[in-house]
Amino acid sequence: MKTKFAASVLSALLYAQGLLGFAALATVLLKERAQANELVMGSDTPSGPSLLVVR
Repeated sequence: MKTKFAASVLSALLYAQGLLGFAALATVLLKERAQANELVMGSDTPSGPSLLVVR
């Protein structure tokens, strides 16, 4: 009986570790994607004088 309990606890711990690893990977990928979007948006802004004239 103790072996089944130990096996189920180990299985639950490994499952939780897998979920945490997946969440960490998703966080890193989303962070890199956000940084890449910031670089693209930053390069879209014109560096010269603005053509917009307010009257």
